[in-house]
Amino acid sequence: MYGKFFSISFKSMISYKYSMQLTPRYLVNNRTTAVANDAGFITEYRPVYTRQLQVYRGIENKVEFKLLNADQKAKSLTGYTARFVAFDEKKNLVIETVGVPNSSITGLFTVTLTESDLINIEDQFLKYNVYLETAAGEKTITYSSAHFENSGTMKVSSEAFPGAKESISVTSFTKTPGQSDEWLSNNIDAEPEINGNTALHTAVYYTTGYVGNIEIQATLDNGITNSTAWTTISTTTFTGSETITPLNFNGVYTYIRFKTDADPASTVTKILLRN
Repeated sequence: MYGKFFSISFKSMISYKYSMQLTPRYLVNNRTTAVANDAGFITEYRPVYTRQLQVYRGIENKVEFKLLNADQKAKSLTGYTARFVAFDEKKNLVIETVGVPNSSITGLFTVTLTESDLINIEDQFLKYNVYLETAAGEKTITYSSAHFENSGTMKVSSEAFPGAKESISVTSFTKTPGQSDEWLSNNIDAEPEINGNTALHTAVYYTTGYVGNIEIQATLDNGITNSTAWTTISTTTFTGSETITPLNFNGVYTYIRFKTDADPASTVTKILLRN
């Protein structure tokens, strides 16, 4: 009896030790139906491409559209070019591309939104339209609902591929009162909470004819006052011939600032910093 109990318990322990969680992931086509009322028929009372599109920055997105006529039959794309356009909330055109017809399925075409198409578009909702155009330039709109609304909604998201963080841009300096050779930038959060003991920072100087030195200064103080202790991390000397000068430095600091010993106006275009 004890041997049987031990055997059952031992098997249960093994089963528990090697249990695994199964997480399904789905590879499906992002397909939307659109209706082209090119024959003047009244479309039936039902929504068509009212489903919100979801596209992701940092990767190529392929979106399929199934084009139907008013009586729900697949519409041939012969003689037409399917075009896709998207607008931001200010009605600025931000995406314009052409759909590629499917050679084996009538009325089906694919719109490819490349990584570069979305790289400059922040996370937001866009309005999009799909229309057909003949070689003569005649346009036929497709509808987003049976009420003849002609725009759908597309959500642009960077949740899947957040990408690189935007650099901090320094473009202005303030002359220190009473000092003839000291101009200081604003104080920049060095984000110590996201850095380890070997935290890497990258600065890039954009200059045009600047002659002088630029210092990187840092502090460990939690707050900035008139008595804050700043230390110089790096000094770069410019002769006036430089245009773009990159620099890496390491360290966990609370704040960083830049100091010049010559007037940076019009000669130091900007300084980019990434923590």
